[in-house]
Amino acid sequence: MASMTKDKVFGYMPADTPPVGSMISLGFQQVLTMFPATVLVAILTKFDVGVTLLAGGLGTIIALLVSKRRIPMYYGSSFSYITVVITVMSQFVPNCFNNPATVYCPEGVRLVQVGIIGTAVFEILIGLFIMRVGKAALDKVLPPVITGSVAIVIGIALAGSALNMAGAHWGVAFITLIVTVVFSVYLQGKGLLGMLPILLGAAAGYIVAIPFGLVNFAAIGDAAWLRVPSITLPAFGDTRAWGAVISISLIAIATIPESTAHLYQMSLYIDQLAKDLKRKPLGIKNLIGLNLVADGCDDLIVGMLGGCAGTNYGENNSLMAITRNYSVPVLMTAGGIAILLGFVGKLAALVNTLPVAVTGGLSIYLFGVIGMQGVALIQSEKVNLFEPRQLAVGAIILITGIGGNLGLPDGVFPFNIPVLFPNGIPAIVFAALIGIILNAVFLLLPPAKFGVAERENINL
Repeated sequence: MASMTKDKVFGYMPADTPPVGSMISLGFQQVLTMFPATVLVAILTKFDVGVTLLAGGLGTIIALLVSKRRIPMYYGSSFSYITVVITVMSQFVPNCFNNPATVYCPEGVRLVQVGIIGTAVFEILIGLFIMRVGKAALDKVLPPVITGSVAIVIGIALAGSALNMAGAHWGVAFITLIVTVVFSVYLQGKGLLGMLPILLGAAAGYIVAIPFGLVNFAAIGDAAWLRVPSITLPAFGDTRAWGAVISISLIAIATIPESTAHLYQMSLYIDQLAKDLKRKPLGIKNLIGLNLVADGCDDLIVGMLGGCAGTNYGENNSLMAITRNYSVPVLMTAGGIAILLGFVGKLAALVNTLPVAVTGGLSIYLFGVIGMQGVALIQSEKVNLFEPRQLAVGAIILITGIGGNLGLPDGVFPFNIPVLFPNGIPAIVFAALIGIILNAVFLLLPPAKFGVAERENINL
C-alpha cells in the first residue's frame, strides 16, 4: 500500500506494496535504469544478452528473498570483472573470443561460470564471517589501500581494450564519448533521464554510426521474436576452469566495499523516509553480512545459468532515492520483467548490432570511472599516503596490476602453477595477491615493534 502522512509525504518503504499499475511502471523504470550497463558488460565479454537479463532478474529476486526482503537492491552485470574475464577468455579460448565477428563465446562463458560461482562462495563466506565477528576484522585484512588500488587497476588496465574498440572508427567513438559525458554531467537531477546517460549516449552513437555503414540490421530481421536464452552449464570438469575460480573470485576484493557503500547509502535514504512518514527507522546499514550473503546468492544464480557476474547497482539506488521508492515488491517485479525480456530474440539481436566503435567510446568513459572510483575510495577513507606501509602496498598493486596487464603478453605473469595457473598468473590477480600478502606481513610485523613511529596524515 502507498505510504503517505497527513503532511502528504509520499514514498514506499521496503515492505510496502504499491498498486499493480504503479508496481509495473515503477518496476519497468528500474529495468530501464540497469539495462544499458548490464547489456554492455555482456557485449564486452561476449556473454549471451538474453541469459544475462534472465539471470540478473532471477538473481535479483533470489537475493531479495535471501535478505528476507529487508534490503532493496537490484542486481546487474558488474564492470569490475571485465578485465579478468577478458584475460581468462583470451588465454583459454582465443579463437572464439578474439574473433571480431563473434558476439557470443559459449566455450569461454562455461569456463568463466566456474569462477563466478567461486565468487559467490567467497562472498557468502565473507558475509557469514562479518555476521559473526564484525566488519572491523575484514578491514584489517582488506584495508582501503588494497580495495581502492585494486579498483584502480580494474579500470585502468582496460584502457587498451577501450582504445582498441574505439579505433574501429575514431570519429564515431569520440562523438559517443563526448555525448555520454555531456549527458552524465548536465542531466543530473533531471528525473529518469538523469539515470540513463549510458543508454542515451549509446543511442546517439548508434544513430551517428548508421551513415558510416557500421550497423548491420540483417541480424535483427533474421532473429525470432521469441527464443529460449542460450543457458550454459559451468565447465566444472575442465581443468582450465580452476584457475578462473581464483582469478575471478579475487575481484570481490573491489566489489565488497562497493556493495557495502551502497548499503550505507540506502540506509540513510530509507531511514530519512521513515522519519518523514513517522515510522520506525530500519537501520539496514547493520546488515552488512546479510547483504554480502545476498550478493553471493545472486552470483550463484548467474554463475549457474551463464550470466555475467553481478553487483547491486548504484544507478538503481540513485533512482530509488530520487523517487523515494524502496519497495521490495517493485524490485521483484523488475526482476520478473528482466526475465521476460531475456526471451525476446529481437532485443538481443538489436543489442548485438551496437558497433564496436560506439562500445569503445562508452568504454573510455566507463573504464576510467571505475579507476576513479578506486581513487575516491582511498580518498574518502582518508588513507594515510604519507605512511611508507600504505605507499608500498598501493604502489606495488598499481604497477604489477596495470603494468602487467598492459605490458606483459596476454596480461599474464609467467609464473606457472600446476592446475591453478598452468599458463601463468593474470596480472590483476597477481597484484591483488601481492598486496594482500604484503599487508599481512605488516600486520604480523608492525613497524611500531621496531621503534618506527607512524607518520602523521596531514589530510586529517
